[in-house]
Amino acid sequence: MDASRRAVLATAAAVLGVIAVPVAGLAQQPAGGVAGPSGLAIAGAGATFPAPLYERWIAAYKAERGVAVTYQSVGSGEGVKRFLAGTVDFGASDEVLSAADAVKVPGGAVAVPVTAGMIVVAYNQPGLGGALKLPRDVYVGIFAGTITRWDDPRIKAANPGLKLPARDIALIARRDSSGTTAAFTRHLAAADPAWRSAGLVAGKMVAWPGRAMLAAGNEGVAARIKMSEGAIGYVEYGFARRLGLPVATLQNRSGSFVAPSAEAAQLALSARSGQAGELEASVVDPTAANAYPIVSYSWLFLYRTPRDAAKGRAARDFVAWGLTRGQSLGGELGYVPLTADIVSLGREALDTVSH
Repeated sequence: MDASRRAVLATAAAVLGVIAVPVAGLAQQPAGGVAGPSGLAIAGAGATFPAPLYERWIAAYKAERGVAVTYQSVGSGEGVKRFLAGTVDFGASDEVLSAADAVKVPGGAVAVPVTAGMIVVAYNQPGLGGALKLPRDVYVGIFAGTITRWDDPRIKAANPGLKLPARDIALIARRDSSGTTAAFTRHLAAADPAWRSAGLVAGKMVAWPGRAMLAAGNEGVAARIKMSEGAIGYVEYGFARRLGLPVATLQNRSGSFVAPSAEAAQLALSARSGQAGELEASVVDPTAANAYPIVSYSWLFLYRTPRDAAKGRAARDFVAWGLTRGQSLGGELGYVPLTADIVSLGREALDTVSH
């Protein structure tokens, strides 16, 4: 973890007395892990989005199975890089492994959807006098850099009762290669053609406009928003909730303004696909009337033919445990448990791993 990221987290901790310490501590675990009572240890790395949930899984799994699992929350891009390099036993990303990357893995790779969550637009502007509502063209415009002021007429039109200050918006975004960014920008590109018209792309890394302040990890972005009055940024819902950040009510594809909730997220995930690899496309811009508009699946990657058979079996068992018993541990952290049909797709993917 670099010095600037440590500074952001330390400052937020001083303000709140709490912070995502479990995530930060998890990120510093040694890559090889520390063997549990069984003498076996496996290691993974990747997305920050699901890291608090994986920490919960790791503790429960070790208590039940005696296998030590470590997870470094280094971001989806770095997680994929380490998985392709073979330096971990499993990788993690909020974006499914691309076909181009999958073919780089000797013996093949398997992508398993293991959880889902909401990406929220969090903000720090005291004194508004109510919850912020953002139409589709407005939240796209904010992140595209075409709406730069809190008192922009388009924000005022959607929020006639709020006290919107005459000040610049401080845009907060990710600086690292991020699956959260990939999911968020895919939605922005689908929600309004103005995103691409502004010369912006959908992907893990984006050349954010203007003087955007950048931070590493969901925890870094959330902490930066907490410290920066006038800020607006995007994070996984649980990180915003843990820091007490207000989040905007967003307009969805059907025109409804929807606040993040478990029910709205389940509606967003209600589109179905017969293959795990097609799930990502099914939730880019949900069509259900009361669906929350920005959701993402999160994935774990396994080697189809592990080089270390014992570790491969342990990694497969850990992922299978998370797919089933682990689902009940996510709700209180802000994640969305997978429905039975998606769990079934995950099990089908796991069945292709040598064991």
